[in-house]
Amino acid sequence: ETIFDTLNAKAAIFAVETVFEEYDRRWPVIVSGTITDASGRTLSGQVTEAFWDSIRHVDPIAVGLNCALGAKEMRPYIAEMSRIADSFVSCYPNAGLPNAFGEYDEAPEETAAVIAEFAEAGYVNLVGGCCGTTPAHIAAIAEAVHGVQRRPTHEVPPAMRLSGLEPFSITEDSLFVNVGERTNITGSARFRNLIKAGDYDTALSVAAQQVENGAQVIDINMDEGMIDGVAAMDRFTRLVASEPDISRVPVM
Repeated sequence: ETIFDTLNAKAAIFAVETVFEEYDRRWPVIVSGTITDASGRTLSGQVTEAFWDSIRHVDPIAVGLNCALGAKEMRPYIAEMSRIADSFVSCYPNAGLPNAFGEYDEAPEETAAVIAEFAEAGYVNLVGGCCGTTPAHIAAIAEAVHGVQRRPTHEVPPAMRLSGLEPFSITEDSLFVNVGERTNITGSARFRNLIKAGDYDTALSVAAQQVENGAQVIDINMDEGMIDGVAAMDRFTRLVASEPDISRVPVM
């Protein structure tokens, strides 16, 4: 929970899957991300749908959001998660936003009233509280949602769902998908020479230009006998990840 960097979540998912394989059984998994502010993004930059597309392969029993925001501020992102997720949806907001002293002033009844609205709208299956919530908040939330019909799970139409910082889905109705291949050493002599020369800044501008020109996916390949392909791939993809204008699209 409190996932602000999807890479950390994927590392945890890998660890969990390793344990499942070791013990030859599975346990339910809940994954909860954190939208940090009104930008609607995690701290590492992903929007809600891109976050879900990045971790949905673990087939969690529930996915949701917690921390950083109060229930009122969390509403549009919980609504979005409810729309796109075919699992249960969880919601554990803070008790409002912190005051100047880092403390939380929202009364239990205020938090509970907003969460009750989420439940009545069919957004959530699991509810609770994060920072600033007390036993009184949890009791008020439990009372507010008691007897409310749970959110029904629903099937999401099949698609190839990819993500950078933004989601990108390929469906039966999709037209031509523009893949930028100029960051492929095999296909671009200029890019190959830049990587061989260690000119990663200019190599990064090649990726940026592809996205600016309409690439929906960028193809990165460092398979070349005269360079350390593993090290080059690691360095270049980290640079790509640090540039939001490039990393908003998926990488292949």
